Amino acid sequence: MPNDFNQQVIEEFRANAGQVGGYFEGARLILLTTTGARSGKPHTTPVGYYPDGGDRVLVIASAAGAPKHPAWFHNLVAHPEVTVETGVFTYEARAEVLEGAARDKAFARAVEADSGWAEYQAKTTRVIPVVALHEIASGGPPNVNASSMGQAVKAIHDAFRRELALIRKEIGDSGATLGAQLRVNCLTFCQGLHNHHTGEDLGMFPFLADRHPELTPALDRLREEHEHIAALTAELKRIIGVDAADPQYVREEVERLTTELEAHLTYEEEQLIPVLDAPAA
Repeated sequence: MPNDFNQQVIEEFRANAGQVGGYFEGARLILLTTTGARSGKPHTTPVGYYPDGGDRVLVIASAAGAPKHPAWFHNLVAHPEVTVETGVFTYEARAEVLEGAARDKAFARAVEADSGWAEYQAKTTRVIPVVALHEIASGGPPNVNASSMGQAVKAIHDAFRRELALIRKEIGDSGATLGAQLRVNCLTFCQGLHNHHTGEDLGMFPFLADRHPELTPALDRLREEHEHIAALTAELKRIIGVDAADPQYVREEVERLTTELEAHLTYEEEQLIPVLDAPAA
């Protein structure tokens, strides 16, 4: 069973679509459910994570520098299939313990982003593991933690808002250079936004256009905004990919993207959520 602190975080996380206060406020957090190495029972633990591009994230088994690995790490070594909750999505994943140079590179990125990881490593003689969680494709629509289509749209939008706010803060704190993990965060965000807009263009928008012709002007505007935002993210990806990227220019582009994206998300919510959540006739 989770301890009292973890249980409180778990309950708050699930009740607020991944947002929590206190110790984890403003952190990237997931709920990781593993299968007990000995008991075979499910155990859920709040853990911090880092984006790693594509369909995987990284978690670090630091246990705050304790002499032994945390229980969740032993569990996933014994049973690599785990469940990940992001606050918006729930999905199954395969855990891979990184080894050698791959582990060292990922850990160095984490230390560059937060020196606390180096402090934890200095406190213990064990090599702190880094684990990649690879999402397992389900073959169907994503499992969104929402009670309606409209609320699913809002939950996904809010997740993008939170991640972009974190990136803005990280860029503001970055000083004269952009760290490797920050670059990965930006690139992962851009790819996630592209995937979301592509899914809307190919799935939800045609569905709505067929059933609600009166939405045609709004849907046309949203598609045009998707193209405009794609151009902004393409420019951000370009400058992030430059070795000597100018942090000030990156900040300006992120602020520009933030302004344009917030206007887009707000308009979409105003136009589509009332229709998506309208009672069936």
